[in-house]
Amino acid sequence: MSDESNETETAARLRRRALTRLTGRSDAGAARANSASALSALHELASSPSTAGEALTLLHELQVHQVEIELQDEELRRSQVELEGALARYVQLYDLAPFAYFSVDADTAIYEVNLAGARLLGAGRNTFLGRRLDQLLTPESGRMLHAMLAQARQNAVAGTVTLHLASNDVVGALQARASADSVSGRFLLAIMDGGAAA
Repeated sequence: MSDESNETETAARLRRRALTRLTGRSDAGAARANSASALSALHELASSPSTAGEALTLLHELQVHQVEIELQDEELRRSQVELEGALARYVQLYDLAPFAYFSVDADTAIYEVNLAGARLLGAGRNTFLGRRLDQLLTPESGRMLHAMLAQARQNAVAGTVTLHLASNDVVGALQARASADSVSGRFLLAIMDGGAAA
């Protein structure tokens, strides 16, 4: 679906919501009836010499309000494009980072992992989504991971700990650091090869 058709669909959905709020109905008949009654009231005001000035003032205010809304819409669209660009850049930075990044819950279930994290664990990243990270570590490292997450819950950021994978074919000691994610309630882990720590 193109951006233009998405914008058209979004505008139509917004119009239906506005009509529902104004009239209690979202159909085109309600829009015509509401517009007709508004125009009729404006025409009545404009027809009478005693209220013609009020009608012109009201019409001017409506036009100014319409332009304000159009300007706000332009600004929101510009902001949306900027936010989407920033998100794409951060996703790329996250995926291309040389260190492993994980998002885990209190039970260490993996919700997100970057490419370096998937490489560290030796498979595609979707393979590990939902699995518990502590089960991929030695028992002692699993306990240390839980202690680090408890510390992160208390202090927002925990100190660095050394972890070891249970299947230690190639990777040596890993340096891990955790921080609490206050938005999702999860934890963000940064893990790097112990030789890479400076």
